[in-house]
Amino acid sequence: MRRTRILAVTETVLIVLGLAGFLFVLPHNIGGDASKRYEALTALVLRGDLIGNEYSLVGPLFSGQLFLIGHLLGHAAAWTQAYNTLLFALGLLAAWLLLRDHLPGALLRRFFLVLIAGSMYSAHVTGFNAEVYTSMGVGIGLVAVAVRAGIAFGWTAAVLGVVNTPAAALGLGLVLARRGLETRRLRYALVLVAAAALMLAESWARRGSPFASGYEGNAGYRTIMPYSGLPGFSYPFFLGLLSLLLSFGKGLVFFAPGLLLPVRSAMRRFTLSPDTTLFRLYGWWLLFLAGLILVYAPWWAWYGGLTWGPRFLLFASLPASLALAVRLWDLGAALWVRLLTLGAWALSCWVAVCGAAFISAAYPEQCSRDTMAYEAFCHYTPEFSALWYPLVFHQGPDWRGWVAIVYIAVAFVYLAVPLVRSIAADLAGPARAGLRSVTRGWRF
Repeated sequence: MRRTRILAVTETVLIVLGLAGFLFVLPHNIGGDASKRYEALTALVLRGDLIGNEYSLVGPLFSGQLFLIGHLLGHAAAWTQAYNTLLFALGLLAAWLLLRDHLPGALLRRFFLVLIAGSMYSAHVTGFNAEVYTSMGVGIGLVAVAVRAGIAFGWTAAVLGVVNTPAAALGLGLVLARRGLETRRLRYALVLVAAAALMLAESWARRGSPFASGYEGNAGYRTIMPYSGLPGFSYPFFLGLLSLLLSFGKGLVFFAPGLLLPVRSAMRRFTLSPDTTLFRLYGWWLLFLAGLILVYAPWWAWYGGLTWGPRFLLFASLPASLALAVRLWDLGAALWVRLLTLGAWALSCWVAVCGAAFISAAYPEQCSRDTMAYEAFCHYTPEFSALWYPLVFHQGPDWRGWVAIVYIAVAFVYLAVPLVRSIAADLAGPARAGLRSVTRGWRF
């Protein structure tokens, strides 16, 4: 009992330190697409103007209080930059409150620790883009639905998350279709109707027409890639699908390896409500992720522009981290599963290291030369990938990066040691038996 309490305190301290590091150590910024969101927020809060750019105001609206506090103190941008980090922390708190009576505390703490020290969130919580809000809104909203604690809150959070990123509507539609089949009720279609109504209303209020998305004619540069420079959903679907899953610079296989772990039997042991297991929630998350992949695969900017990793697929960190947490917590799996888990955990921690300490390597200078002519190098070649560029070109981190590396290394070792011990114990017996068979009959 005392040992269990010590481990719980240790894990809680690691979680709190990780969140504090996100907020106070890592550098925050408002750049790229985020600058347009910040501009729209500024115009609305200070002047009451609705700027009709292509990005939703739903997510940024909830940062209005931070903006106002910062504005009064003369540091509006600095305070607003903390929004995604605080949103992420609130998401973890909400998940704890919703799941603490349904899952073992050790498993929940591992889930949070993996999200902090072994996922793509380390690269995204320091910005002002939309993906953190959408992933937290939909992810935590579906948790609320799964445990039947505030179902109205859950669907509302999911709807607002989707309105903030309209491309996510297909993912929500797949979840709702699945839930409708599970319960044999049609009422879940109303959730999608509500999301569509809010999206149309925002477009009407900000752009003058409910059907004006702001992306009309949106296209990128013409580069050496054969389908570049075309607008809209002009990328071949199959090529986009392969790229989102397997490319060295953007592929989920490398950035969310926890998705490859077998978890069905382990997750089905946990009941969240009379008709919902943890595996069913995991399945909803995967369906939502599948919708994102299906939508973004043919989009001309499937890679997310000048950003680190598969930006549009940040949501993948939720199911990937949950799978990793379950496998790190349950050491009774087959040996090959534990070996796969150790590899996935190591790669996931490296993903977090690159997102926290080497974020400047997201787009090497070589990939933006000559009007982005060689941009594809960053998507497809390992040497210029955000995951391997720091090793190839020996880019050293600053002190903030070193703090992040030390923290992630501690978290890696803490969660890996029990797994390594179990693997070593399984390998020790056969190794000793093999050694005895080889040396039988030998004499000094």
